[in-house]
Amino acid sequence: MNYILFDGTVRNSLLPLTFTRPVAELRIGILTIREKWEQHLGFTTTTLTEDYLEEKYPMVEMEHNVMINASFLPTKLLADAIAELTENQAIFINGEVVAFFTNETQDEVNFDSYEIIEFKNDVIQIKNTWDLFSLNDKALKDDFELITEGRKSQPIPKNVQTVNEDNIFIEEGAEVLYSFLNASTGPIYIGKNALVMEGSLIRGPFSLGEESVIKMGAKIYGATTVGPFCKVGGEVSNSILFAYSSKGHEGYLGNSVLGEWCNIGADSNNSNLKNNYAEVKLWNYETENFAKTGLQFCGLIMADHSKCAINTMFNTGTVVGVSSNIYGSNFPRNFIPSFSWGGAQGFSIYQINKAIETAKLVYKRRNVELDEKEIRILEHIFEITKKHRNF
Repeated sequence: MNYILFDGTVRNSLLPLTFTRPVAELRIGILTIREKWEQHLGFTTTTLTEDYLEEKYPMVEMEHNVMINASFLPTKLLADAIAELTENQAIFINGEVVAFFTNETQDEVNFDSYEIIEFKNDVIQIKNTWDLFSLNDKALKDDFELITEGRKSQPIPKNVQTVNEDNIFIEEGAEVLYSFLNASTGPIYIGKNALVMEGSLIRGPFSLGEESVIKMGAKIYGATTVGPFCKVGGEVSNSILFAYSSKGHEGYLGNSVLGEWCNIGADSNNSNLKNNYAEVKLWNYETENFAKTGLQFCGLIMADHSKCAINTMFNTGTVVGVSSNIYGSNFPRNFIPSFSWGGAQGFSIYQINKAIETAKLVYKRRNVELDEKEIRILEHIFEITKKHRNF
């Protein structure tokens, strides 16, 4: 069967993270949403997403297809139900479509003609950016079970202290040196060729991606995901780094999400709790206003290619768009549009040619090429986010 992951109705509520990727490419737990579905279904998938992203994430359509709403995280029961779908059948949860069978001759889908199957079991749906870190505990535990079932971990070195060793999995080529791994509150997963340097204190649930590094003396609290090719130091709690991002020095990152190719300067910190302990509000691109999160703890949401200088301070519930550079003393504004350059003293436009020039250098440093597809995506985002840059 041909499976296609589509963005669904929540894509705009997941901006700025979905400016540069389909919903299926968001990371929560150990895996991206796409990787989870492919593991459960046993098939590769393609994506139906925004037009400007299709060149990088093309859709493959065949005679018979099953469309899956990528905002829903798979479970075994849900994946099994989807695998059994036949023509003119659809699965719904609480009035929202999760998956449906279609064929290439259908111009449009009318669910009035479908047999609707109501799925009654619990499923996680990612509706907002803050759901990523809020629901990461459950996602980490589910992914750990999915990835490690029937497999044997590499031996834990004798110089590493552990609690609940059976809940720790170390992939081939990974190295953990003179550190403390506490898996009593959740599993700890160390990915292929990853490195945990000396003196690190890690409390699960926690995932370290392929080729990523935990710097010496780091303090990591669950539920935290460090994606592939990242570098992390200092203090981190209940946060997600997608891939190729760095928070390599002292400073605090909590209840936060960093996209790809982000960099947090030394001694930078984010607040995750208001002084009056009130509910945190976060910028919502769909309503173009600050939305209630229902959370008391909410830190920083930073989209791809954004960076901050040393000693930067982020206020509780700050959203940073794509390819912004933040520096200077005091707290910058709580919503920093894409392609912004500045800080609390004011912002100017980070011109697209300069942003691309920097991105090329950043990619080259990691032996990755910034190709024309990526450049066209950045150019498009620069144009569609102009309205937010009222400097």
